[in-house]
Amino acid sequence: MEKEEAIVIQGTVTTALPNAMFKVKTDSGHEILAQLSGKMRKYYIRIVPGDSVLVEVSPYDLTRGRITYRNK
Repeated sequence: MEKEEAIVIQGTVTTALPNAMFKVKTDSGHEILAQLSGKMRKYYIRIVPGDSVLVEVSPYDLTRGRITYRNK
């Protein structure tokens, strides 16, 4: 059985929460609770409210995700 592929969604960070967690408002209007990926933590890539980001969301739980890229 194959592993399910993550869904990639474009969104904007609305709120910064403790422990590298963020509230992200997607382009479709949904609110996602997203955490920062390990590589972004390792290389000290900072995310602030208002940044445009790419979020990987599991097909099983569409309310949580992982921020993998910050757009310029």
